[in-house]
Amino acid sequence: MKIYVNYNDKRWRKYKINFEKIALAAVMGNRPDSEVSIILTNDKEIHKINREYRNIDKPTNVLSFELGDDILLGDIYISLDTVLKEAKEENISLSDHTAHMVVHGMLHLQGYDHIKEKDAEVMENKETEILKGMNIKNPYASDYNACKNSSCCPGNKFFSWLHSLRIRENSIWQYLIMFLLGAIASLGFAPFHIWWATLVAIAAAYKISICGTNRSSLVKTFLQILPFSAAYAISMFWWVVNSIYVVPELAAQFAVWTLPALIGIGIVGGIIFAIPFVVIRRMCTFPACRAFLFAAIWVLILWLREWLFTGFPWNPLSNILMPFPVLANSMSLWGALGSSFVIIGLLASIAELIGNHKDKTVWGTFCIFIVLSILGVGYGYKNIHLAKNVDVDSPIIRIVQPARSAVQKATHSREEALKNATENVKFLINLASASGNIDLVVFPETSYPFIVLDGDDMPISVALNNNIIIGTNFYSSGNLYNSMIFATPDGEIQKIYSKSHLVPFGEYRPFGDIIPTPGQLSKGNGPELISINVHNKNFTFVPAICYEIIFSDSLVPSGKQPDAVINITNDTWFGNTPGTYQHLDMVRRYAIESGLPIVRANYSGISAFITSYGTIISEIPVGKSGYMDGVIGGAHFTLYREIGRDGWIVIILLFSCICTISLYALKKQR
Repeated sequence: MKIYVNYNDKRWRKYKINFEKIALAAVMGNRPDSEVSIILTNDKEIHKINREYRNIDKPTNVLSFELGDDILLGDIYISLDTVLKEAKEENISLSDHTAHMVVHGMLHLQGYDHIKEKDAEVMENKETEILKGMNIKNPYASDYNACKNSSCCPGNKFFSWLHSLRIRENSIWQYLIMFLLGAIASLGFAPFHIWWATLVAIAAAYKISICGTNRSSLVKTFLQILPFSAAYAISMFWWVVNSIYVVPELAAQFAVWTLPALIGIGIVGGIIFAIPFVVIRRMCTFPACRAFLFAAIWVLILWLREWLFTGFPWNPLSNILMPFPVLANSMSLWGALGSSFVIIGLLASIAELIGNHKDKTVWGTFCIFIVLSILGVGYGYKNIHLAKNVDVDSPIIRIVQPARSAVQKATHSREEALKNATENVKFLINLASASGNIDLVVFPETSYPFIVLDGDDMPISVALNNNIIIGTNFYSSGNLYNSMIFATPDGEIQKIYSKSHLVPFGEYRPFGDIIPTPGQLSKGNGPELISINVHNKNFTFVPAICYEIIFSDSLVPSGKQPDAVINITNDTWFGNTPGTYQHLDMVRRYAIESGLPIVRANYSGISAFITSYGTIISEIPVGKSGYMDGVIGGAHFTLYREIGRDGWIVIILLFSCICTISLYALKKQR
């Protein structure tokens, strides 16, 4: 066989590679009269060819053009820029990687292909066999066999087993495994708290993503990641559709939306959570830099979730730390975003070490995230002890949890509605009337069943002869609000706070009447600091209704220091599903970030007294009627509250850029 080598880029000459010998080693059968041209080029030329003949607008490592002739087999184009970059990323020599490209191209010209999984296995086995004859290791095992002993890299045994399954890109097995990993990744959150499952699943999805080719189109890349991200979203948020079935009358109207809602969660959540994986899959960069890029994009997506479509920042990855108070209190330093950044960066750097353990820059990335972890633990430990040493001068507060079913609260005819409302008021009064020297009684969201108008009094506070905070609907100037009111023992309503962060599809219609919505409420004026006098004790708190408390920086006016947060909510809609427990963890997260204790009154559970470092002092479980008394204290400023969520996202992104640029420069010098 005749091999013609054309040096379109003269830089190739300095590497002294015997292309003829490599190409001849890849000849299948007897082809003495055949001819092959090997064109040694660069990214600029191969990019142009790739765009013109394959409609792919980017450079690649090798292109083969089979002529379909027994004599003139075809042409092989190899780009020095891409091959050099890939060789550095994979920690192999340029000559070995180039030999792989030549063998790969030669097999294409002789009829081999890798479009179908079965054909790809045949072609890869043939490449491996040819390269082995030239003392070049298996290129498809480099990521997994770099450690001869599974103990040298964390998780290597798992990834070696995963690779042994011979899972091909775009195969049904790849999609199924990614879907399973996405579902497993949700198990680290409440009520399961299987934190290690989340870590392993995300690390595995990351490893599968970076081991795939980056030559797929953007759409195809998204589709490869989508099974993981969609399963992750559905597994975390499926409980939202439980609200459809709580009230029989609503179930009859809204049940048809169950499947569309789940599909919508999968599509929207799938796109959002896929972005970090797609970015690292599509961008060619060094492993050390890739870990920083992945972590930075992940937390940027978390930050954007707080704004997208009114925001839904549910279950930041940092919430898997809740079983470990010192670790969880790292959020008092840099918030949920910062803690998530450290977790993701640490996971990605460990995954990069598997197969790149000889790369000092990857070890550098790993060490940076270890140092950040230590800083977080140190500050978390300090935050807990600081909160415990703050003097407590709190009123005695009683939380009431009615736990009446939605059917007992539901309205049917006008007569039944009035009867139910009257019975519910009596039930609240009886429940809250237990003996005790109480300064303030807190009832949950929407627990007062009548609409309050301007100038009304509050009969429940009169009946109890006590100060109360209670959730109700407030009507004023043609607008209906979801509100929290404070009333004195004589029934006077002194303060009214109305919810400003409304729930789409639950409290207002984001798309008009296209999708039916139970209510159409008006927004309140936003964060507010309320000071009240209860039995000669001054008490200052910030109000939060329902999921307003899950938004960082959403409640406390800048520079103010209240004694506590009072959060009234109604999780009846979600019953005994993961959503109820996750909501409580979101409240605990807010306590840690803000350094404020929280009084949480939930209509159906879980009601709780929560310390300013996120620990639950006492609680009433889901579905149980009852009350509990307690005091709260330990309010203090945290560094997170001083800098704020937006300040920290800027710091995180700048830090990532500086580290990435520094590691990239160090890698280039080597």
